[in-house]
Amino acid sequence: MDTWITRFAALLCAVGAIALYWSFGMFVAIPWHEGRMLALSAVEMQVVAIPLVTGLAVGWGALHLFSLASDEENLQRRRARLAVFALVALAAIAGGLSWTLARVVS
Repeated sequence: MDTWITRFAALLCAVGAIALYWSFGMFVAIPWHEGRMLALSAVEMQVVAIPLVTGLAVGWGALHLFSLASDEENLQRRRARLAVFALVALAAIAGGLSWTLARVVS
């Protein structure tokens, strides 16, 4: 029973991290589109950095909880889980980018 509770908590953390990656993509879309990623103001830097850094921390926690819940020694399954999470995170960032660009940029 404890492993299912831990896996559910890890799943909630993973979903939260994906939402943070989506909001990172949403906030980075306009500076990226305007070509001023290296010239962000302090406020823009905070708005962009906070979802990214928090998403990385929450994602690391989710993967750590998944590893704790499954007492497997199979390194290939852990690498596969990391690869799937990374692909979903990249898709969430791309989704946030496209969502903002579709609504703001004409």
